[in-house]
Amino acid sequence: MFKPKILKRVAQRPRSTRVPSRRMKKTLIAAVGIGMAVALSGCNDDTGDATDKNTDAAGSKAPSAGSPESAAPTSPSGDQPSVAGWQTQTAQKHHFRYDVPGKAKKWKVFQEDTALSYTDKNGRPIVVMTGAGNYREGGCASSPNPKAIGEAGKGQLATVGTTGGGKDGSLQENARNWAGNWGFAAYGGEDHKPKITVSEAKPWKHGGIKGYTATAQVTVTNRPSSCVPPKAVVHSVAQKLPDGTMHGWVIYADQGVPNALTAAEIEKVMSTVRSTDS
Repeated sequence: MFKPKILKRVAQRPRSTRVPSRRMKKTLIAAVGIGMAVALSGCNDDTGDATDKNTDAAGSKAPSAGSPESAAPTSPSGDQPSVAGWQTQTAQKHHFRYDVPGKAKKWKVFQEDTALSYTDKNGRPIVVMTGAGNYREGGCASSPNPKAIGEAGKGQLATVGTTGGGKDGSLQENARNWAGNWGFAAYGGEDHKPKITVSEAKPWKHGGIKGYTATAQVTVTNRPSSCVPPKAVVHSVAQKLPDGTMHGWVIYADQGVPNALTAAEIEKVMSTVRSTDS
């Protein structure tokens, strides 16, 4: 019988500086199935020794509000947003571009190489994303897993960014891994394992991307205060480049708390995801 492997306890090192990175082919931390955490290999190019310009990690069901193709705005050229008044984030390394609402809606876009990460017991990044943004940062003093570095774990209600870069596994597997891994790390980790269900990966053909999307539904088991959400959702989009490397776009969002993103709002953000090569 397959024996699950779980992410080791992560070390708290809150800071807003960039995360060192190290090439790592697999991350074994995803949780799949209600109450059962199992190992899923993640397709990672790097997660632990240089500068954050080479920082990544591993990660599932399509958005419940429907297909992004039906509601998607027209993709603009270059760095122009596809929704008037929104902010565009470009992740050149991972070949993704997407938009989020403007500052007035409490969205913040980081510099492209700013890293958001959760670490292992030795302080090495396990899951890392760059080309990121936060929704309502600082709105909650507590976190289901405060052991984060970079810009993660600051009380935001949603986070979005890009990851990946390795060649291991299939694109479908990586879409599921990225969703499951981020749900596990952001909402409890090894110390307070959340309960996670990850969907099967479904085709994603939108914005010049022919890849897969997957969703993780998260039940949080560690709620030190009422501002920690009882549930969360994680969506991923995975694409494969001509060189064989696989890259992911991920959004994870608190649910069941005031001002949480709705399924429709998440879908609208996802509808803007496009390839920088399109």
